[in-house]
Amino acid sequence: MPHRLLGALLREVYDVARARTPTHRHLRDRVLAIALLSVLVNLVCALLALLLERHAPQTQVRTYGSALFWTSTQLLTVSSSIQNPITDGGRVLDVVMELYAVTVVTSLAGCFGAFFHRRGRERDEAERLASAARAAG
Repeated sequence: MPHRLLGALLREVYDVARARTPTHRHLRDRVLAIALLSVLVNLVCALLALLLERHAPQTQVRTYGSALFWTSTQLLTVSSSIQNPITDGGRVLDVVMELYAVTVVTSLAGCFGAFFHRRGRERDEAERLASAARAAG
């Protein structure tokens, strides 16, 4: 049973990647858009964090690499070893990034919910057509 479930899951992932149906394409396009936007937001926020924090006393954000590490961990909503921002601008940026991260998580949840709903309707329709074909045939 677990092998069958894993196989079905892998088939669905493959179908999303190749956009087998409009429902698969819809999910793929949404997830890809969110991922690309998040990479862009991360890169821009890292630059802003560096500009806002690099001259602050006792900051740990001194290079673009450390800023990128900090923004990546913030956007992934995990903690890092780098301390929180010291400047007011850095703190505002931190809050904005956290709001963005929550928005991404809820958007992804909505995308997957819509996907499962649509896939259920597609399966029901396919089953109905197959039943009708067997009855006619």
